[in-house]
Amino acid sequence: MHVEVPIAGDSIKLGQFLKLANLAETGGHAKELIAGGEVLVDGEPVASRGFLLVGGSEVTVAGTTATVVAGGGDDGDYFDERTANDDFDPEKWRNM
Repeated sequence: MHVEVPIAGDSIKLGQFLKLANLAETGGHAKELIAGGEVLVDGEPVASRGFLLVGGSEVTVAGTTATVVAGGGDDGDYFDERTANDDFDPEKWRNM
């Protein structure tokens, strides 16, 4: 399986990208995948969550490859309910 994942800026850290691309469920899961050598960037294993990815980088985990599309994200006003703090109410802040 291959997907393209847009990011808002020019680069993103590997750990963040794994969550954004739904290749890892949580930051802890991303850390485990990376530590276990299960994450390949452009075909090579990477051992650092802070590894910077740029446009065109290909990240592969368990047969799924996600390509970084730099500058393709939105304006940064994004709410991901799956990873949000449960005490945060987006409706309260949306129209301020």
